[in-house]
Amino acid sequence: MNETSQRQEALFDAARKLTDPAQRKAFLDAACGANVELRHRLEVLLAAGTDAEKFFANGSAAFGAPPEPAGSPTPEGKDGGTVRVTLLSEEQPGTSIGHYKLLEKIGEGGCGVVYVAGQEEPIRRRVALKVIKPGMDTRQVIARFEAERQALAMMDHPNIAKVLEAGTTENGRPYFVMELVRGIRITDYCDQNHLDTAQRLELFIQVCNAVQHAHQKGIIHRDLKPSNILVTLHDGVPVPKVIDFGIAKATEGRLTDLTVYTQLHQFIGTPAYMSPEQAEMSGLDIDTRSDIYSLGVLLYELLTGTTPFDSEQLLSAGLDEMRRRIREEEPPRPSTRLSTLNMAQATALAKARQMKVPALMNLVRGDLDWIVMKSLEKDRTRRYETANGLAMDIRRHLTHEPVVACPPGKLYRFQKLVRRNKLTFAAAAAVALALVLGIVVSTWALFREQAARREGDLRRQEAENARTEERQQRSRAEEAARRAEAGELAARQFAYASDMTLIQ
Repeated sequence: MNETSQRQEALFDAARKLTDPAQRKAFLDAACGANVELRHRLEVLLAAGTDAEKFFANGSAAFGAPPEPAGSPTPEGKDGGTVRVTLLSEEQPGTSIGHYKLLEKIGEGGCGVVYVAGQEEPIRRRVALKVIKPGMDTRQVIARFEAERQALAMMDHPNIAKVLEAGTTENGRPYFVMELVRGIRITDYCDQNHLDTAQRLELFIQVCNAVQHAHQKGIIHRDLKPSNILVTLHDGVPVPKVIDFGIAKATEGRLTDLTVYTQLHQFIGTPAYMSPEQAEMSGLDIDTRSDIYSLGVLLYELLTGTTPFDSEQLLSAGLDEMRRRIREEEPPRPSTRLSTLNMAQATALAKARQMKVPALMNLVRGDLDWIVMKSLEKDRTRRYETANGLAMDIRRHLTHEPVVACPPGKLYRFQKLVRRNKLTFAAAAAVALALVLGIVVSTWALFREQAARREGDLRRQEAENARTEERQQRSRAEEAARRAEAGELAARQFAYASDMTLIQ
């Protein structure tokens, strides 16, 4: 099996474990990127079910088989072990759904297809029509689809695509019609039009306003990324439009009467733009601050041309390591990332922004660094509370006013350092504890030794004092004895002299 087949098998194996269509779509979006052929192969294999595993044992000949007539998805084994997959045919340009005529296919996801459609009555206009793919109309997919169109229908904001109508095809697949947004990804628009930093920030503020509107309507997008934010021109003025609420979540109530159940360990979102709490895949509830994190990633990309974590590196690291990086690793500040660009990246960045990298670094360093890093905090309680709060801080920066975001304190940075290097600090703490215990024991032993030495010196001093006292007493006794003897001698001499006087 060659390297390409191994990669396809790895992606297929990872994708088939994702039972939720929206979750699988997000994974395929991130894994395949612009590789349409790879995306098509994986989708066909996933539709084929368990027989698709034969593909990896027999090469890509399965895709060389002629197409079967349209019908239900029917994987069947052929001679030689190849797999021929037959899928229900999609609507083609020229066919009609309701009173809309399909003109052009412009987008495709894991479970839906988007067309440019023409409406003839009661008014003539171009619209975008999204319909579930044939064979993908399971209860879970339909629930997600209805949730998306209900979420969009609740919106009334110039930077969010509007829903115009909804219905069901003749074979029972739901669809909805929305405002046609002929635009390109916000990052591509900024680069192709050589927008400077201030112009990029103005567009970003509009995106924040749209997200704030969604949050006020009780909707969390959960998949904010450049491909879901298109920039179109209205009278020559660029207007960003937030699209694709396919995995949106309601903070209050429900978006559909059908059950949309997100399993406890489901992977919802696009890895490079996913918040740590999304990567946790635990019982932690996802709130609007998850979208704030994704906005922070988008702002990082608008400033530096890259995301905080590289998508390819995240996917190649495996699911567990990818989740760990998102949850634990701290990305470099935007100005730091700019300083590490290679020559080719720096040249492309300078050309796209009409500004040399050193000047851009100086512009980003400071306020913009801290605004981005506040949005990307692992602890969501330290992020901006609202998208409006983030937009207001950007506006303060543009008007040279003090921003809310600021460098974290020394204690907080130390705590973050400890959390990032738990094993290192645990080992250092153990060594430090051993050193402290060693010092305590040594000091205690030294004190005991010094106390014993002082006790010995005291005893010796007392003994010496006793001996001195004894010598002094002997000396006094000897002196007393000498005096007594001298006195006795003097008395005898006096007595002798007295006797001699009497004799005379």
